[in-house]
Amino acid sequence: MTIFLFSIFSLLFSLLHNSLPVHSFPTSSKLEERTFIISVNHNAKPSIFLTHYHWYQSSLNSLTSNPPSKQVLHTYDTVFHGFSAHLTNYEANLLSKQSHILSLIPEQVRSLHTTRSPLFLGLETTSLNTSSLLEESDFGSDLVIGVIDTGIWPEHQSFNDRNLNAIPSKWRGSCPSDFPCNRKIVGAKLFSEGYEATNGRMNASSEFRSPRDSDGHGTHTASIAAGRYVFPADTLGYAKGVAAGMAPKARLAVYKVCWTSGCYDSDILKAFDEAVKDGVDVISLSVGGVVVPYYLDSIAIAAFRAVQNGVFVSASAGNGGPGGSSVTNVAPWVTTVGAGSIDRDFPAEVVLGNGRRIPGVSVYSGPGLEPGKLYPLVYAGNRESGDGGGGGEGYSASLCLDGSLDPILVRGKIVLCDRGINSRVAKGEVVKEAGGIGMIIANAVFDGEGLVADCHVVPATSVGSANGDIIRKYISNKSKKLSTPTATIVFRGTRIGIRPAPVVAAFSARGPNPETPEILKPDLIAPGLNILASWTERVGPSGLITDRRKAKFNILSGTSMACPHVSGLAALLKAAHPDWSPAAVRSALMTTAYTLDNQGGIMKDESTGNESTVMDIGAGHVHPQKAMDPGLIYDLTTYDYIDFLCNSNYTTSNIELIAPKKANCRGAKRAGHVGNLNYPSLSYVFVQYGKHKMSSHSIRIATNVGDPDSVYRVKIIPPTGTNVTVEPEQLSFRRVGQKLNFLVRVQVEAMKLSAGSSSTISGAIIWSDGKHSVTSPIVVTMQEPL
Repeated sequence: MTIFLFSIFSLLFSLLHNSLPVHSFPTSSKLEERTFIISVNHNAKPSIFLTHYHWYQSSLNSLTSNPPSKQVLHTYDTVFHGFSAHLTNYEANLLSKQSHILSLIPEQVRSLHTTRSPLFLGLETTSLNTSSLLEESDFGSDLVIGVIDTGIWPEHQSFNDRNLNAIPSKWRGSCPSDFPCNRKIVGAKLFSEGYEATNGRMNASSEFRSPRDSDGHGTHTASIAAGRYVFPADTLGYAKGVAAGMAPKARLAVYKVCWTSGCYDSDILKAFDEAVKDGVDVISLSVGGVVVPYYLDSIAIAAFRAVQNGVFVSASAGNGGPGGSSVTNVAPWVTTVGAGSIDRDFPAEVVLGNGRRIPGVSVYSGPGLEPGKLYPLVYAGNRESGDGGGGGEGYSASLCLDGSLDPILVRGKIVLCDRGINSRVAKGEVVKEAGGIGMIIANAVFDGEGLVADCHVVPATSVGSANGDIIRKYISNKSKKLSTPTATIVFRGTRIGIRPAPVVAAFSARGPNPETPEILKPDLIAPGLNILASWTERVGPSGLITDRRKAKFNILSGTSMACPHVSGLAALLKAAHPDWSPAAVRSALMTTAYTLDNQGGIMKDESTGNESTVMDIGAGHVHPQKAMDPGLIYDLTTYDYIDFLCNSNYTTSNIELIAPKKANCRGAKRAGHVGNLNYPSLSYVFVQYGKHKMSSHSIRIATNVGDPDSVYRVKIIPPTGTNVTVEPEQLSFRRVGQKLNFLVRVQVEAMKLSAGSSSTISGAIIWSDGKHSVTSPIVVTMQEPL
């Protein structure tokens, strides 16, 4: 399910920046209704009310003298204090004036960001050679991963509880009486009040009013994080082998918050509230929306409180790549995960009538094209190929939108469709209904050369932007010569050992961080392209309602798939190092990440073929084995994050929405600037303002988690044209847990830049004791103001 409600996002973004804290709403839209998340001074509850719920409901009752009054949707008491309700702007304005109301946050509607990976990551085990991370963590058996998503298909083999020990005694969660939980799935809850407040009561024919997954996305992500070993596993005959999650013995708690029209903030916040209360160790969140200030972002607020309770939060970076500043879930207490490839793909090449072969990818299994036969080839965007029997314009036809193709002109032909608007598999359905015999999907220029394999319902393949141009030119040239362009598609099955790998997936969202450019995001990347994992029995592998095929596993792509890889790895690390904080776990993953592919070169950007940058990969690609023993970590506490928020020039009331009762900025600004947060990466932003030379500095605190007596020496790889120094150049530790400070100073000279433009360069600092290499990327951004 991929739902982009751009108009709603734009409206919410405008409201978020113009009306909070809420004291007034636009008078022109007083009767417009939406859901609000209401922050309350919960300590102010009058004793006359038995519970906070009764107090909150009374607050709503006071808004009108005409029953029935508005109803409380959710109450929050763990990661947030307050409630949510569906209100008009007029009612919200009245409510905001009540003395115990701190703020009203308009709800965002979020979208989902949507195996060989254990072997690719070095986690595969045999009876003779067991991976030390899996062994040391007992495969994560005492850890609980909370998956906030579309639910789960509990009967799947990946979630069996054979040979699992009893559920950890610390667990406080529960399951509905009619839901088949076990020692693997230890918790299951659903939250739909926010969704239904906007959309009305759900349609039982298309949704399960239970934690059961009718979409497939949640089942897929849950099994990536913690699926059991299953053999054989494949999708329509592709990717045959053993399927397993990152932490095969970890327990799963599922919180269903995503429905046909999206994932609603009020429900997501309630899921966080329940997950922390239940006792999860890790939260995996593969959803996201627009970037707003942290105190207006319910996910950032909930994640802060979760981290404050020792819960590691992993979130997907988003699928807005390859464009810059597309990364989401950017709060520094969240581990933000981009997507890379593994060394496996599914080639399906186009053979043109002139003999030229065009590479593509596909997961298609069904009635095929006759071997050796060439079929007529048309471009859906050509008017002679059909403006649309359904009355569509040429643009609609080029995208193969519903009803846009003329059956007379496409019947029996292979149709070239442009990527965009509707899903890639939906285009195949349109072609099939119009009588087309096959389909080629060509990337738009923005998508570049990045390819995603799909389970199509018609013989089909996807090609890159440049190759799409080649095919269009072939069609156009043939048409001018009055001869028939022809083509066929040859499906090559599964290919393993791809080089180079990994590459950065074209769709993976990129930095810089739109909210705080001094904090590098994404943090790192993990496998997210063409990932095999478990699937629901409710829908076919294409996800289309009309797809009657059944598959126990499916191949999907997205940062949604990358996020649970890191969630599962975090569970393994927390099991192996119970005393590590969420920040320590992230630090271990980041400082041991790698940036070279399996050919020894800098990882490539799939969309361009060029070398990737830190804005694409953050610290690099996750390396689980090295993360278990990182040598040094950069740890953080709640108070460090509060210092960061103070240095972000947030007001006390802003900060109290994120960290209630702890917002004391009086001593925080001694840290100087937001870049002084003890983060595993370093990012500096210089606005030139006509200056010739500029400098900045950051303090970092390294904690020894390696050998008791160890000496680390620094190696500096300065960004081109900068001078970087580190003081001291040597850190001598005498015990585990010892902390030592060092200072990083960066000096730069102004660049020639046009007004309003910027330039980013990067390097690294590496601390090494001869056994460990602790690497932190350094990013320098030069900006020329308008």
